[in-house]
Amino acid sequence: MTAIRLLLVDDDPLVRAGLSFMMGGADDVEIVGEAADGGEVEALVDRTRPDVVLMDIRMPTVDGLAATETLRRREDAPQVVVLTTFHADEQVLRALRAGAAGFVLKDTPPAEILAAVRRVAAGDPVLSPTVTRRLMEHVAGTAADTRRTRARERIAALNDREREVAVAVGRGLANAEIAARLFMSVATVKTHVSRILAKLDLNNRVQIALLAHDAGLLEDTEGG
Repeated sequence: MTAIRLLLVDDDPLVRAGLSFMMGGADDVEIVGEAADGGEVEALVDRTRPDVVLMDIRMPTVDGLAATETLRRREDAPQVVVLTTFHADEQVLRALRAGAAGFVLKDTPPAEILAAVRRVAAGDPVLSPTVTRRLMEHVAGTAADTRRTRARERIAALNDREREVAVAVGRGLANAEIAARLFMSVATVKTHVSRILAKLDLNNRVQIALLAHDAGLLEDTEGG
């Protein structure tokens, strides 16, 4: 079994020490490096080739948002899980839009943080439907109308079936649940999700969910 290569990024040495102790004890996780600022991350990724980066958002020089955006532009980008003390933070949403696979709270029980790392390494986002909805409810600001217009322009690239799948993903449904609801096989759902990601130039299901929300698709089908 190949160990998950994990990079820890947090400006608090006590947090890093705690995460290292907690994660390093797992047989299937290898801590390959630590960084105290987002500005150190890209060089460390080049050197250590992590599968997953646990990334603090608020750091003194280069924050986790900028570091995430930089990493996700790479062809060989590792998965990024945002660490935060906030349940709903505009910065967290921006990180997810930049390509982070999800977020965990710093007070999350150790076993759950470890489970999140394993899920992300396996290609699954770490946002539950409840957390996704909570984050979406906190999207606000004067740019909302512009964001909706742009999101709808992007969604227009999808055909009707892909749009239905995007809405289902936005509602937090797993592939098997989408298959049952839309009367298709799980393999077909996976194919549609892959096509949506490719057509919309997105990284993961979390970004599909956020785009569906921004476009108003979840409101349009709220009663369905």
